[in-house]
Amino acid sequence: MAYTTIDDPEAYFQITTWTGNGSTRSITLGGDTDMQPDLVWIQNRGGTYAPPVFDSVRGATKFLEAHDATAEQTVANTLTSFDSDGFSLGADTSSYVNRSSSPNTYVAWCWKGGGSASANSVGSIDSSVSANTTSGFGIATYTGSGSADTVGHGIGIVPQVVIAKRRDSTSHYMVYHHSLGNANELYLNQTSAMSSAANTWNSTTPTATVSSVKNDANNTSSGTFVNYLFAPVQGFSKFGKYTGNGNADGAMIFTGMKPAFLLVKKTGATGSWWLFDNKRLGYNPATYRLYADDTAAENTTAVVDFVSNGFKFRTSDGDLNGSGVSYVYLSFAEAPFVNSNGVPCNAR
Repeated sequence: MAYTTIDDPEAYFQITTWTGNGSTRSITLGGDTDMQPDLVWIQNRGGTYAPPVFDSVRGATKFLEAHDATAEQTVANTLTSFDSDGFSLGADTSSYVNRSSSPNTYVAWCWKGGGSASANSVGSIDSSVSANTTSGFGIATYTGSGSADTVGHGIGIVPQVVIAKRRDSTSHYMVYHHSLGNANELYLNQTSAMSSAANTWNSTTPTATVSSVKNDANNTSSGTFVNYLFAPVQGFSKFGKYTGNGNADGAMIFTGMKPAFLLVKKTGATGSWWLFDNKRLGYNPATYRLYADDTAAENTTAVVDFVSNGFKFRTSDGDLNGSGVSYVYLSFAEAPFVNSNGVPCNAR
């Protein structure tokens, strides 16, 4: 059996950067394969401005703020369309995506789903989904019941990460990570430690067809919600855990791929969600980092290497590599460690 089913990760996940100009424009993704994204998460690298999250199921111009619990907003001159090779931006008088004056450098992390939303009635709650069964990524929107229910997602693979956000009211981003079990959660917009959450996921592990909800903030009666679901695909995505060693020569974490994107969170105590990628510098150490839970400007202190089959921290910082401290991570590939023809990738 081939090592991976995805030889070209950029067909399903891409990262792009640009400098804002305050004018209507198209942002073309730069991979060898054209990709129409279904989830676009944008962040101002200079800080201060809220990072908007757009998806094709909710529709262009509608966004949630990654760092904050605020409800969904609609702003006409933000992301105006999802295109066959990227996305389009408006004149952006609100400075979310295309500010003309400093700070005006941006990064976007983009995932391909299944295109236009489809009705899904597999779960006990009807949902609208855009799912990619090859890359294991899906978007599902639904209206809550306030009871124990299931929500269809269409991925066809068991998700190991679910990020749930209420759209119509203030509410945290609730994060299920398989390494923490089905009765615990983290909050993407918070630095807080893992907390018990028996009602959030109904203490039930997702299946290849549905995720579970109960009477919590991701299933309030008559509330509207969006879920982002990620299932592992060898050589393309990995969602795991590790224990830090408290040494500047940190442990090597095997992912089975050369990472393009890495998001890390300490689980047992407060600490930010640290976010690294392969585009904002392009060589080791992968120094440029942002924070999912904050609007702080990009930090350039050298802390991590991206290698052909994983990542290795070069710091004893407690948010990333404290001695005996537990962490979870989400990672997506630049290239598989070994492609379907048995050819290994090179280190950076």
